[in-house]
Amino acid sequence: MSQQKNIISRIYVSPCGPMVLHAMGDCLVACLWDNRSVTGGESPVIDRAIQQLDEYFDGKRTSFDIRLSAHGTEFQRRVWRALTEIEFGDVMTYGELAAHIGNPQAARTTGRAVGANPLNIFVPCHRIVGAGNTIGGYAGGLAAKRYLLGLERAMKEKCNKKSLFS
Repeated sequence: MSQQKNIISRIYVSPCGPMVLHAMGDCLVACLWDNRSVTGGESPVIDRAIQQLDEYFDGKRTSFDIRLSAHGTEFQRRVWRALTEIEFGDVMTYGELAAHIGNPQAARTTGRAVGANPLNIFVPCHRIVGAGNTIGGYAGGLAAKRYLLGLERAMKEKCNKKSLFS
């Protein structure tokens, strides 16, 4: 319980809906799709996270450099690390992600670990889709997932066009 007293949290209003950013010390420990459980307080890591989220939603950022710390099982942390390896603007199915972490028979278990991701957007679970590229689920709702995938696709296409003609 004493550890929880050190958590600072603030609401971030994204174009997809409200999120709560939670920090402990110099680490972001959660970015969740809700607007509850806000403690308030000052946190340089939350300030940086908000700045980087603003840049991401403005189409000016394709990666984050916030120090993250997520609590989960070893398997969940392995899945979450693999999520950060998916290229910006790309998608991967649950089965492909399971194979990527070396456990191709564990697509459902991998899906549960994706769903337990406490660091939405920073650990891009929105880049995971169902078999046949169906949208699948998302903690922030399907509209938010479609928005994020569309934003990244448009930014990636814009970057590709620039590099062709630069």
